[in-house]
Amino acid sequence: MRISRADNSVLGRWWLSIDRVLLGTLVTLILVGLVLSLAASPSVAMRKGLPALYFAERQILFAGVGFLLMLAVSLLSPRAMRRLALALYIGGLAIMIAVLVWGDDINGARRWARIAGFSLQPSEFVKPGFAILTAWAFAESERRPDMPAFHVAIALLTLFAGVLVLQPDIGQTMLISAVWVALFLLAGRSHIAAIGLGSLAAAGLATAYVVYPHVRMRISQFITPVRGDNSQIDRAHQSFAEGGLLGRGPGEGTIKTVLPDAHTDFVFAVVAEEFGAIAAIVLLALLATVVIRPLMHAAIARDGFNRLSTIALALLFGLQALINLGSNVGLLPAKGMTLPFVSVGGSSMLAVSITCGMLIALTRRRADPRTIDVPGLEPDAASPQPDRGILSG
Repeated sequence: MRISRADNSVLGRWWLSIDRVLLGTLVTLILVGLVLSLAASPSVAMRKGLPALYFAERQILFAGVGFLLMLAVSLLSPRAMRRLALALYIGGLAIMIAVLVWGDDINGARRWARIAGFSLQPSEFVKPGFAILTAWAFAESERRPDMPAFHVAIALLTLFAGVLVLQPDIGQTMLISAVWVALFLLAGRSHIAAIGLGSLAAAGLATAYVVYPHVRMRISQFITPVRGDNSQIDRAHQSFAEGGLLGRGPGEGTIKTVLPDAHTDFVFAVVAEEFGAIAAIVLLALLATVVIRPLMHAAIARDGFNRLSTIALALLFGLQALINLGSNVGLLPAKGMTLPFVSVGGSSMLAVSITCGMLIALTRRRADPRTIDVPGLEPDAASPQPDRGILSG
């Protein structure tokens, strides 16, 4: 796609200012996810008594909607993005609370809302809103110490984490807490206080181990694994061994026929078995690029909100991917967390699309003679303006 630098249209300014490496990587990940949905989901669908392409067709639908959503969000200004974040946080949290009261209990948890015939997980949409609002609060606490912005950041975490624990969803609670602590440190807060927060998180995990049987079971299986017990993790390990470097070939894998979550939590194991270790490494490189490119922009950002929000969203994406991959290879206890853009799931696809649309918007290139040159990052004619409030830009 070639657009003249003299083109002053919205699309022209957008195309000339975005990080095209980041955009290309995201498009590639979406396409890879569609291919893998065709490889991993038919066996699962047929075991559930559904048409073979049931999950794949839904994934194609959500991928198309997600891509358009990502492009739309990438056009937003910082002020519009903060407004969207506030709407996502308040609206999503309200739906989460409603689900706790009126939602169906599925496997001991209340996480899913039925909207327009689809099951959606509202917590997925709260996460990008939480990241942006928390980044704004910490940026404001740095810029204006007289404002109670730090207390706002604490309230944002407390409300979201509290509802997640009630669902319960311990994995998501740990994810958003890790992002919050990272922003806490980046905002220049006391390292001693960070140690205290880490101790509090450890105490919370210990409490979850005692209170929730499924948390206790997963941690116990991770600490004292029994090989050959036919657990999902054990079967996932088999897929890495059987795939080798080049894999058994598309459609030739057998692990997906026995793993109930082969199309979601353990899709990486399907990649390793059917396409091999080389393909798995390529997938890892794509996921890493989505994290590294925004961090490169954050390293040269002079505006506190842009810097912290870019880091927060990149961490949100990267840590979620890391938890999923760690579960697949046995480095972390099993946790029902999707691999961004790759696992089958409508809520995850749409929420990650919003997250990455925000990343594209935040990393749009701006000229500043004081900015350090980074290879591949060309400036445009607009200079960043300081943020004055959550609804101002």
